[in-house]
Amino acid sequence: MPSVGPVETISTGHGLLEGPVWDERLGLLVADAAVGGVWRLGSGTPTVVVPHRRGIGGLALHENGAVVIGGRNIALKWPAGEGRDETVVLLDNDPAADVIGYNDFTTDAAGRIYVGSLAFVAMHADRGGKAGRLHVIDLDGSVRSVADDVMLTNGLDFSPDGTRLYHSDTLRSTVYVYDVEPNGDVRNRRNFVTLDGAMPDGLAVDSGGNVWVAEPHSGTVRAYAPDGRPVSSVSIPVPMVTSLCFGGADLKDLYIVSGSEGLDTDHGAGVWRARVEVPGKRSPLARVALPR
Repeated sequence: MPSVGPVETISTGHGLLEGPVWDERLGLLVADAAVGGVWRLGSGTPTVVVPHRRGIGGLALHENGAVVIGGRNIALKWPAGEGRDETVVLLDNDPAADVIGYNDFTTDAAGRIYVGSLAFVAMHADRGGKAGRLHVIDLDGSVRSVADDVMLTNGLDFSPDGTRLYHSDTLRSTVYVYDVEPNGDVRNRRNFVTLDGAMPDGLAVDSGGNVWVAEPHSGTVRAYAPDGRPVSSVSIPVPMVTSLCFGGADLKDLYIVSGSEGLDTDHGAGVWRARVEVPGKRSPLARVALPR
């Protein structure tokens, strides 16, 4: 059973934090979907890395130094101060095809980007019964849909050997698992865990293959062994836990982020950290080609 140390408050006073990712150079990067921007949090004063944009649901890092951001599209933005103030869109939305925007995403060992699309505006109550899809942005920049019928796409991550992909469907209270083909396609979707009275949001897989899942409204992150057994949990002092990642020099720092829902303020979101026994995995850099 993976053990978890005491929970430490790292930063508070934010709106709705999403998509945490650890970078050896920049440290912990987190998107504030409500306030806007990508922020560097973890030590010292919070610093804006990518300004302005709201609604970011996922983050990754590209080998060219850019930050990959989600939301209304999947795009590249370069960190502020690096002298490259431009946006490069990798995958745009397509409302006519029920692709309103995108939420969480992840990268495989080759550098492909796996991202779920939304068939409705995530924060709106009227969802129309439409489902989103799972897409792959391949290394040459081409895009294909590899799975469908995902009601509210959220966390994505791979098993340590890359042969399985885990995928949260929040509205169905289920984390799916797919088998991954050598060419990046996925098949044989089945339920990995279905949460009783809870909804999965962001997730991250550690180096032992345990799947750590954020459960919104509960303040809890729960770990499941590769066979689906619950094996550990950790709680933060606010209910709206949204996502998590592993970081630190040894990847044994579990960073947990939240929203402000359930509190008496719109700026009650924060970042918490706990030391874990089993280290996480390094997030591969995106290596997809930019549009010409």
